[in-house]
Amino acid sequence: MIKSMTGFGRCETADQNRKFTVEIKSVNHRYLDVNIKMPKKLNCFESAIRNLLKEYMERGKVDVFITFEADAAENFTLKYNEAAAAQYLHYLQQMSEKFGIENDVRVSVLSAYPEVFTLEETDADTAELWSGLEKAIRGAAAQLAESRIAEGMRLREDLVGKLSGMLSHVDYIEDRAPEMLREYRERLAGKVQELLGDRQLDDARIATEVAVFADKVCVDEETVRLRSHIQSMIDTLNAGGGMGRKLDFIAQEMNREANTILSKANDIKISDTGISLKTDIEKVREQIQNIE
Repeated sequence: MIKSMTGFGRCETADQNRKFTVEIKSVNHRYLDVNIKMPKKLNCFESAIRNLLKEYMERGKVDVFITFEADAAENFTLKYNEAAAAQYLHYLQQMSEKFGIENDVRVSVLSAYPEVFTLEETDADTAELWSGLEKAIRGAAAQLAESRIAEGMRLREDLVGKLSGMLSHVDYIEDRAPEMLREYRERLAGKVQELLGDRQLDDARIATEVAVFADKVCVDEETVRLRSHIQSMIDTLNAGGGMGRKLDFIAQEMNREANTILSKANDIKISDTGISLKTDIEKVREQIQNIE
């Protein structure tokens, strides 16, 4: 199974008191790089979230967005400060007696004084909070994994098509090489004939020159290795699993062989095919960067 590093997942869970919304998106990256944005109330779960995500992916730049809503009645509790109310009442009575004015304080007035009633945030049950959050994260991560698998299958089809095209280029180079030598022999013989006129040609000398030329331009080893690398990449794609780094290494080796073929080529047709081969290899390398 091939996985792309590009994907998106979203999940929303809710109960009577809480609502979690998790969105996860990922793109290609050399390693697993997780960036989490969430309310401060959930910061204590960051390490657990990172460990959980490792169950669903090995590589990629992953952005996680978490929103959390809770019932206000659950988050806060009303506290009555009797001592503060008593002090307010005590000093108001002193003012009444001191200045000879009526003490007309009512409960509704006294309750509005600072610190008589306060709202205090309550600590949520950590295990219960994590239970809801974990469910939302797993839902989003599972959806992300599915989208990465679907994208991975599309990448595989595209890569196999490109690799098949590369094999046809290798076939052409292997078929063209003997023709190139035959054409070189004919050109060499023609030039010698032109120089010597009616004098007899030295076939042995011509054969030696052709042999030297053939040794310089021979790409048999390169095409054999290139064919092997292409087949190795196809086998790796069929095997599935984490393969991005291995495919990238194979592509580098393929590019090395293609460069050698171009450096040895003394034939315009082989050169053109070698350029097409390098272009396809570069396209393959670009696609491989998205595979986990």
